[in-house]
Amino acid sequence: MRTEWLDERLRADLVAWRRNLHACPELGFQEHRTAAFVAERLRRFGLEVRAGVAQTGVVAMLGREGPVVLARADMDALPIQEESEVDYRSQTPGVMHACGHDGHTAMLLAVARLLAARTDEIRGRVKFMFQPAEEEHGGALPMVEAGVLTDPPVQAAFACHLWNDLDVGKIGVRSGAMFAATDALEITVSGQGGHGAAPHQTVDAVLAACQVVTLLQSVVSRSVNPLRAAVVTIGAIHGGGAPNIIPPEVRLRGTIRSFEPDVRETVLARVREVAEGVCAAAGARAEVCLTAGYPATVNDPEMVDLVRAAAADVVGWDNVVELDPSMGGEDMAFVLQRVPGAYFAVGSRNEARGLSLPHHNPRFDFDEEALSVGAETMAHVLDATLRKFAR
Repeated sequence: MRTEWLDERLRADLVAWRRNLHACPELGFQEHRTAAFVAERLRRFGLEVRAGVAQTGVVAMLGREGPVVLARADMDALPIQEESEVDYRSQTPGVMHACGHDGHTAMLLAVARLLAARTDEIRGRVKFMFQPAEEEHGGALPMVEAGVLTDPPVQAAFACHLWNDLDVGKIGVRSGAMFAATDALEITVSGQGGHGAAPHQTVDAVLAACQVVTLLQSVVSRSVNPLRAAVVTIGAIHGGGAPNIIPPEVRLRGTIRSFEPDVRETVLARVREVAEGVCAAAGARAEVCLTAGYPATVNDPEMVDLVRAAAADVVGWDNVVELDPSMGGEDMAFVLQRVPGAYFAVGSRNEARGLSLPHHNPRFDFDEEALSVGAETMAHVLDATLRKFAR
């Protein structure tokens, strides 16, 4: 692979930045230290910096005229107690960078420094978006609402994710839906409580809730075209506190994933119908709360072609691979709803070194060689996109 734009000093700084951030993780909308770390370095590189965007976001501009492209990194960590033994392990109890966001932030800082040193060659402007709260709160949306895409107007947007499902040295791309829409469901099943020895005197909310869980699994298999994809998962059931008491209420919580808007609408409608109908048949009542999450993350085919060609310049065509879509969610979707762009994966797995655990694992780590590959690829993507728009 070729990472010609990165000298040894920047490679070393990339790793040092990432380890610094990894040791001091912060949860969504609490990234005060991280944001200060980012803003201070961006100013040092000579960029115009605006901090405190959407609470803890940072926006920086490079260049003064021409088309504008955006590059985004997420800064937040997860509420996980780190179990790894590395020197740079988390120093914050119960909080860990278990998804690579420390690497994303470090890579985008490296891109900013790279392009700042090549300003005379850049045919336009680059807006750098360091966002809070990707994991739970959708921090991209308040940044969009704060004008990150309009002041000045952005013509294309890009993001990448370190990917432990892909070997280091490879770049994964995909046109169309990359990540699923993520909707939350909560169903409260209300019955009439009573003694477990006299169920005939009750309306058994536990029995009704169990039937709801079972029948919800028919929503995808019987209401969605089998050539299209969706998932309905119940991940939490809460009800009762004693073995001989039938509780008056049971709560179900879960997630709904889909790629296409019409499939999403169908599944949401059928979840409500099934829950209410099953409970009514059991003499109980269902209160269904469906909360919209992130929309599907959809890549623009033309922008993906730019990423594919830029990645090939860095890792070679043999190492640019086509990805399957993921049922995971990603709030970069709010950006890509409004401007064309692409989200790509940077391979970070190294089986030989034991760096292959999945994201969100308490011992998650990745091959730091991926940082140079990702930064170089993103820099090439931004440069190529600006050249395309400047023609």
